[in-house]
Amino acid sequence: MTKRYKFRFFGSVQGVGFRYTARHAANRYRLTGYVKNEYDGSVTCEVQGNEAEIDAFITTVRNGRYIEISSMDRTSLPVEEDERSFEVRY
Repeated sequence: MTKRYKFRFFGSVQGVGFRYTARHAANRYRLTGYVKNEYDGSVTCEVQGNEAEIDAFITTVRNGRYIEISSMDRTSLPVEEDERSFEVRY
């Protein structure tokens, strides 16, 4: 069953390759959505796909070489039926 979540990551998450790690992980697990840096130093990410793949995505991002997530918020969202890719937003 397809799910969609909005994540907000805090910690050492900007300037450490977070967005590109997220894009690589999303493509690896065939997820759609986006990732974006926020002005307050956090990173917002919306991810859509199978629950197991989303969990694997989070694990992969957490294990990024320079990424240090101190906390993370997770919110359920409605599925976007027409979404077909994962993008880095600026």
